Amino acid sequence: MIFRNEMQVVIDPDAGFCFGVEASISLAEEHLRHVKKLYCLGELVHNEEEIDRLKKLGLMVIDYTQYEALHNETVLIRAHGEPPSTFETARKNNLNLINSTCPIVKKLQSRVFYADEEMLARDGQVLIYGKEQHPEVVGLMGQTNERAIIINSPSEVNKIDFTRKIHLFSQTTKDEAEYRMIQQIIGERIMASGGDPEQLLNVTRSVCKQVSNRIPGIKDFAKSHELIIFVAGKSSSNGKVLFNAASSVNPNTHFVSSVAELNKNWFKDIDTIGVTGATSTPSWLLKHVAGMIQQMD
Repeated sequence: MIFRNEMQVVIDPDAGFCFGVEASISLAEEHLRHVKKLYCLGELVHNEEEIDRLKKLGLMVIDYTQYEALHNETVLIRAHGEPPSTFETARKNNLNLINSTCPIVKKLQSRVFYADEEMLARDGQVLIYGKEQHPEVVGLMGQTNERAIIINSPSEVNKIDFTRKIHLFSQTTKDEAEYRMIQQIIGERIMASGGDPEQLLNVTRSVCKQVSNRIPGIKDFAKSHELIIFVAGKSSSNGKVLFNAASSVNPNTHFVSSVAELNKNWFKDIDTIGVTGATSTPSWLLKHVAGMIQQMD
């Protein structure tokens, strides 16, 4: 989509919701069309503007304490997934769950569950590369009864016992290049401890392809414009990864969460501007930002 005047503003054609988030929002909207009321356990998507839009339709975001106090209500489980304890609470409190867990996350939860059983039997350890307290990671931890070890960067590998068997997983929205780096570091530390990585390290490739495949595309898009406006929620893990990818090839990249954060001075003497965002950024917000930039010309 191109807005033409003296300044050219182009929206990244590959930007917008991933299919998991899009499916969750569609389920929420469908329910709200008929009932006008729906609880959601945690923010449905890491984007403040989209959450505000859904709240106006009747969505009510609740935390775990509020969830445990609910009875006889309908609650949406978002794409990030939930630990088994959430479903047990629903059973006890007669809650109707609309489960919109992303199929990729659901499959990963199953793999983590069975890997944990295997590691218990073999005196091993499940390791998750992810952000502690991220909702997806909370759900994955629940599959291991909180036994898994979480690391969020290569600097945290000292949490691991390199003499024991390791099954390594990644949060689906983490950076794949850093995930490979962590695998390499763990392999080297296993060898330094006198072990064989081929015997002690099992790696599941669990970074979502829809996220990892966006990185080459967003780099190409960023290189093709003088300035990039990257739109995402401040708490979006995927947004941080993709913003870093864009800014690595185009230092003239700015992160905004809403049109209120646009700075007119950024656009002085700029001819081509690209607008892109995270897989949690709605298309309507990208269009809104692009339109506002065009008005600043």
